Amino acid sequence: MRTLDDLDVKGRRVLVRADLNVPLDGETITDDGRIRASVPTISTLLERGAKVVVCAHLGRPKGKVNPEYSLAPVAARLGELLGQDVAFASDVVGDSARSTVEALQDGQVALLENLRYEPGEESKDDAVRGEFAARLAGLAELYVGDGFGAVHRRHASVYDVPRLLPHAAGGLVVAEVEVLRKLTKSPERPYVVVLGGAKVSDKLGVIANLLTKVDRLLIGGGMAYTFLKAQGHEVGRSLLQEDQLDQVRGFLDEAARRGVELVLPVDVLAAVTFAADAEHDVVEATAIPADREGLDIGPKTRELFAAKLADARTVFWNGPMGVFEFEAFSGGTRAVAEALIAGDAFTVVGGGDSAAAVRKLELSEDGFSHISTGGGASLEYLEGKTLPGLAALED
Repeated sequence: MRTLDDLDVKGRRVLVRADLNVPLDGETITDDGRIRASVPTISTLLERGAKVVVCAHLGRPKGKVNPEYSLAPVAARLGELLGQDVAFASDVVGDSARSTVEALQDGQVALLENLRYEPGEESKDDAVRGEFAARLAGLAELYVGDGFGAVHRRHASVYDVPRLLPHAAGGLVVAEVEVLRKLTKSPERPYVVVLGGAKVSDKLGVIANLLTKVDRLLIGGGMAYTFLKAQGHEVGRSLLQEDQLDQVRGFLDEAARRGVELVLPVDVLAAVTFAADAEHDVVEATAIPADREGLDIGPKTRELFAAKLADARTVFWNGPMGVFEFEAFSGGTRAVAEALIAGDAFTVVGGGDSAAAVRKLELSEDGFSHISTGGGASLEYLEGKTLPGLAALED
């Protein structure tokens, strides 16, 4: 895979596919982690005299212009982080984009409007997607893929454009791939994976693949209740995927057959309703009252999970242990994060809600070996899938 060192960028227009898909409250960015992660690659190109044209997506506008998903607030924040103005084009490949790019001088940067305003970006029709890719590629002379959070998508800006221009991987993508290769090729053992989040169905492939690689698998979050139900336990009104019970029973059997220690919650915080101020009690995970729903792992489980992480040499964590957005139900996620920080393992936070939780709970990001910017991309890589965006950069 070519890197920035393989490109002569001075005086040339470089299209950088970044991942700037940040959460917004109106026009206020509530977590700028992905913007900050994009800065090193952009800064390097600017220092080398490139004319940098950044493109990215935000949300799901479904091929239509929607001010709710404008990248204008991102342009302002990116400028603050770079310490220079970021010119903002009000469209993607139209008149504004062309004039904005043409006005760039060496060492200056512009951001195009939301890629997903264009139907061609996500089109499953190769011809439609290709036509848009050609117009986007026409804005630049070189391409740098640095949006790791999108490399698992066969989208025009990720998959088609690098096939039209001399290209390389940005520093962020290179770092992400190096970490994932370490997790899959030669992890130091014991190798422990912690999975949480809402749905088992979102992680079927990765669980199946990890059962062939890990020593210990800890399951928390909403998905744990399907595992508990598969063992025959009452889970009350907790999140449950009935259609996945047979699949989960298969995972339990496979873990036992392979000698993988699969650890489930032993107690949970069971609430009367899904609300930040919901009345709740600590109950055994095997006997959740019929009128209650589990919203976090309990204190005994926090101690258990911490103990199971204490001797780990490699840890991958993806998915919160509870509804961390509610303070009363954030303790389980905090406990896992703090256990990782306290240990000596090579620790990887697998993006998405896990990374958001680290920042929301104001934990030190330096306490982890790596915090991924792409939850979905990380999981698909660990599942063993070919990621279209990486394949395009490797060609």
